[in-house]
Amino acid sequence: MMIESRFPGKKVVTLYLPLLVLLVFILFPFYWTLITSLKPDQELYGAVTYWPKHIQFDAYVKLFTTTVNFFAAMKNSLIVALCTTLVSLSVSTLAAYAFSRYLFVGRRIMMSMFLCNNMFPTVLLLIPLYTIMRKLGLLHTHTSLVLSYTTFTIPFSVWLLNGFLNDLPTSLEEAAMIDGCNRRQTFMKIVLPILAPCLVATGVYIFMNAWNEYTFAMLFTNVATRTIPVALKNLIGQLGVQWDLLTAGGIITIIPVCVMFFFAQKRLVAGLTAGAVKG
Repeated sequence: MMIESRFPGKKVVTLYLPLLVLLVFILFPFYWTLITSLKPDQELYGAVTYWPKHIQFDAYVKLFTTTVNFFAAMKNSLIVALCTTLVSLSVSTLAAYAFSRYLFVGRRIMMSMFLCNNMFPTVLLLIPLYTIMRKLGLLHTHTSLVLSYTTFTIPFSVWLLNGFLNDLPTSLEEAAMIDGCNRRQTFMKIVLPILAPCLVATGVYIFMNAWNEYTFAMLFTNVATRTIPVALKNLIGQLGVQWDLLTAGGIITIIPVCVMFFFAQKRLVAGLTAGAVKG
């Protein structure tokens, strides 16, 4: 206590000031993207200004009406992200429960394979998946993207949910089965409600990956099915970059994610910290 009273500014210098610098470092790109999207054309390529002299929303209007069909790209991204989240979360939850509660031959090998899958870059899967999708007639469809994204979201999600389930005491399920519930009823009525924060955390991870993914979306889509990252990439041409439309599209892209985090933040924090403390 005496040391703190002698040096009242020590905590400010060692804690608050570094946190402030880090916060500015993280938020400044978003701030610059926002003000760039609000600047008129004459301010975009002139002297550097940190706030537009004349705020205008022409870039947002143009983004949805003229240059690119951005609304269709948003709809495609939303469909792909939601379907990927639903499929991956359903499969991962059932698989993680099986790995956590049942002992069978090859269990450790399969879990190791799931882990090794995330050690390799997803670009290695481009050619095999492209060949498969072409033979199945799924190229340039939402289904091709959903199936492609599950190849790297399901393995990680299984590992994540398996850790949560391993920390969940089996005595709760045993008590439910003693009271007359079968395995399916125990899973639906006992395990899933307790696992809700973990499912939210895993679902956010899956949604973010599917929403922002570019490589597969560039190869497996056409004009009608392109997603937001591909639509934004088309704003970068050989003769220049449409900075106003690009930054406006970036701001609109992060809005759904921010809204999702706003409503799911409590369950997200609970899910990410589940199993962190034992004893």
